[in-house]
Amino acid sequence: MAHAIRARRTGRPEAPPGREAARGPKSPGVPSPSRGRSLALAATAAVCVLAATATAPVPAGREHPARTAEMAAAPRTAAVADASDAAGTADASGTAEVSAAAPATCADPEASLRPGDGADGPAVQRIKNRGRLIAGVDQDSFRWGYRNPSTGELSGFDIDLARAIAKDILGDADKVIFLAIPTSQRIPALEKGKVDLIARTMSITCDRIRQVAFSTAYFVAGQQILAPRGSSVTAFDDSLKGKKVCAAKGATAESKMREQPHGARLVTVPNQLDCLVRLQLGQVDAVLTDNALGAGLAAQDPSVQLVGKPFTTDPYGVAMNLKDVDLVRRVNKVLDDYRSGGGDSPWMRAYTKWLAADLKGYTAPPAPKYRD
Repeated sequence: MAHAIRARRTGRPEAPPGREAARGPKSPGVPSPSRGRSLALAATAAVCVLAATATAPVPAGREHPARTAEMAAAPRTAAVADASDAAGTADASGTAEVSAAAPATCADPEASLRPGDGADGPAVQRIKNRGRLIAGVDQDSFRWGYRNPSTGELSGFDIDLARAIAKDILGDADKVIFLAIPTSQRIPALEKGKVDLIARTMSITCDRIRQVAFSTAYFVAGQQILAPRGSSVTAFDDSLKGKKVCAAKGATAESKMREQPHGARLVTVPNQLDCLVRLQLGQVDAVLTDNALGAGLAAQDPSVQLVGKPFTTDPYGVAMNLKDVDLVRRVNKVLDDYRSGGGDSPWMRAYTKWLAADLKGYTAPPAPKYRD
C-alpha cells in the first residue's frame, strides 16, 4: 500500500490498512486517554509490524496474494491491490455525451444524470468484456472500507455498494477487483483509467464535478472536529488557535482548514486513519474529518471524541471518469434499486449493519437529484 511504503522510507509512522479496525470498538486493549511514552511505543510498534504486511497487494478473500492480471482471470474472486497494480486496466472510453457529464455551472453539484434505459454503452461494455469491475476503495476506514481482521476480507458500507454495482453489471457481486486508493489519488486514478469507479466516502463538490462525474448522493455527512477527551479544543472555532490539526490530503477537510484555519497549523497525511495515529502519538491536537469517518475513528479509540457540531453538508457520491456517461447512468440505476424498499431496502440494511451503532439519526437514504 502506498502510504505504508512511504512510512518505511521516511521513518514517520503511517497507519497501515486495518490497523485500528483490527482493534475494533471498545475492546479491552484500547489505550487510555493518556498519550505518553507507553502509548507512543505501542502505536509505533503496531505500525511497524503491520506495515510489513501491508506493502504487498492482498486479495479480499482468503486466497494467496496475486497480481491484478491474475485476479482478473480467476473466476469469482474479489481482490484488493494498490492502484499501481492496475495501471491502464480500466482504459476510459469516450462517448458522445461527454459534455453532459460535466455541467457548465454548479448550481446544484448533487444533480446527476438520470438512470439509463438499460442499453450498454462503451464503459459498461468495457467492464463486461473484462469480466471484472475495478473499484477504488479505502481499506482503513472503519465501517466504510476496512479489512475485517477475523476474515481477512474487505468490509464496510462502501464495499457493499461496490459489490451491488458489480452484481448489477456482471451478475455476480464477487466479480470486482478492489484497489486501495489514498484520498489524494482518487481523482488521478479515475483520470488515468486505473479504476472504473471510486466508492470511497467521496464528497460531491463544485470543484470535483469539473474533474470527475458523480452518481446521485448515497449518504450525507458533515465536517466535524475529533479531539482527545478533556481537550481544550471544543469545535471548529477559535479553540483551535495555536493547535496542530490533521486532515487527509485531498479531502474536503483540507480545503476547509485552508479556508478557515482559526489560527491552527494544518498537518496533512494520506488517509484519515493516519490522523488518528498522529493524534494518539501527540503529534497533532485535533483532526478535521467527515463526522461519518470521525465516528468510526472514535469507535476504535474511546479516548477521542467528536466535538462541536458538523458545520458543512457533504453528500457522498460514486465517482467515475467524465467520459463514462453510460456508467454514471447505470450506477444511478443501481442506487435507485438500492434505496427502494423503505426500512427493508438494501441501503437501510447496510446502514443498520455498518453505521447505525456509531452514526445515529439516519432514517432513510438521501433522495436522488437529477439535472436532465
